[in-house]
Amino acid sequence: MSAHNRIFGLHAARSALENTPDRVNSAWIDVQRSDSKLTELRRLIGSLGVRTHSANRKQLDQLAEGQNHQGIVLEVDAPKELDEDDLWSAIDALAEPAFYLVLDHVQDPHNLGACLRSADGAGVHGVILTKDQSVGLTPAVAKVASGAADTVPVYRVTNLARALEGMKSRNIWVVGAAGEADKTVYETDLNLPLAVCMGAEGKGLRRLTRETCDFLVKLPMKGSVDSLNLSVATGIVLYEALRQRGCP
Repeated sequence: MSAHNRIFGLHAARSALENTPDRVNSAWIDVQRSDSKLTELRRLIGSLGVRTHSANRKQLDQLAEGQNHQGIVLEVDAPKELDEDDLWSAIDALAEPAFYLVLDHVQDPHNLGACLRSADGAGVHGVILTKDQSVGLTPAVAKVASGAADTVPVYRVTNLARALEGMKSRNIWVVGAAGEADKTVYETDLNLPLAVCMGAEGKGLRRLTRETCDFLVKLPMKGSVDSLNLSVATGIVLYEALRQRGCP
């Protein structure tokens, strides 16, 4: 079994079993654990007819490559990453104002997983990644995303600036997060068909990406640090946009 087709942990396993059961091939479950959440997953797995293996903690540690599996590891078909043609089709089919997250050369799997989780919570229609120099939908990403890797479409584009221009031609406003922006996210109208661009860890948006944006926003920083973790900043911007879009 390829490591790239393993997911582990109670939340990630439940999401896969509930949202994409057709992608689940096998399950390994800790025979020494009998807590209620794992017992409930056992019943769900049995009802789906998924092939199940009893395992001890050492075996599960090996399957999860030492990461926190919480007593369960699933073998699944990896989430499908979509391409630029899929993106245009999805945008053209939207029945509400577009809301996308664009990640420019983000390479940390924990940051991508956390961004996917925030994107799911905020109702984002999809996450756009660059084809090169970006992390993909790895098991570590799926674990951190707690199921969002199965529910949020992920699109890979070869040329990000060109993709952003394509979104603009479809009447989507492109906003970039950058410390040099004149206005904060709270002073800016985000109640628009929107693509939110966030830059890589420690580097921010690349020059061409920044120049392609319609406008830039920043987060107010009142303390001694000059920036926030990428996934934290992403969550703040997405939820401010959601608030302005009339979330109850």
